[in-house]
Amino acid sequence: MSKRFIYILTMLILLLAACTQENKEVLEGESEDATVAEEQVSEDEEDKNLEEVSYVEDDEIKPLYLLDKSWGFQPIDDANSKVVLLTIDDAPDKYALYMAKTLKELDVPAIFFVNGHFLNTDEEKAVLKEIYEMGFTIGNHTKTHANLQQLSEVEQKDEIVSVSDVVEQVIGERPKFFRAPFGQNTDYSKEIVADDGMLLMNWTYGYDWEKQYMEAEALADIMVNTEFMRDGANLLMHDREWTAAALKDIVEGLRAKGYDFIDPETIQGVE
Repeated sequence: MSKRFIYILTMLILLLAACTQENKEVLEGESEDATVAEEQVSEDEEDKNLEEVSYVEDDEIKPLYLLDKSWGFQPIDDANSKVVLLTIDDAPDKYALYMAKTLKELDVPAIFFVNGHFLNTDEEKAVLKEIYEMGFTIGNHTKTHANLQQLSEVEQKDEIVSVSDVVEQVIGERPKFFRAPFGQNTDYSKEIVADDGMLLMNWTYGYDWEKQYMEAEALADIMVNTEFMRDGANLLMHDREWTAAALKDIVEGLRAKGYDFIDPETIQGVE
């Protein structure tokens, strides 16, 4: 075999080896670039999804109404101002569940302020849970409906905290709102309410404890046509037979006047 032939053969082998290595490096480079690109797309999509989730959550918890000094509500930013809040005290006694079903059928939210002495039995607790699971907000109205101004600090704390404890036990969360019986608070009760993360609330007007309004037609008329009606009003009602009978007419009368109803979950709470 001539030296010339051997030289040519050697050069061909070296050339083929070089081409093979170059192709391998190109392919590996393309593979790495593709992997980096895929990872970048994945990260971009993940960031986008996180942004979308964050936006939805922020939108859902955005407060729309602020409790004012007269116990009514002011709209935040461009929220609808022609609204009222419905509240039911002394629940769940005899008519709260019926009232909740009426409001559910009418697609109207409300706060049911509960008393501890109506939450002693499994049956009563089941009613509370059913009202909550229908979508209504549960508020604290003390254990025995006592006047807090006539109680010691120890008694006041028990009246308030014990109800929040029971409510949490039944529905899995503590009340966000507190209303004192007769609207009578003390400096100490206000501290307890704030410490428990609740918003202190009274009312704009209510009538169903007055003798002349213990009848459905008269009650419905005064609740809709009272001189105290205003945008953002905080309406007080109770778990009573005549109030339950008047409730549908009250809602329909308010709607006829152009009022919508505040969802309690959109009220600015305790910071």
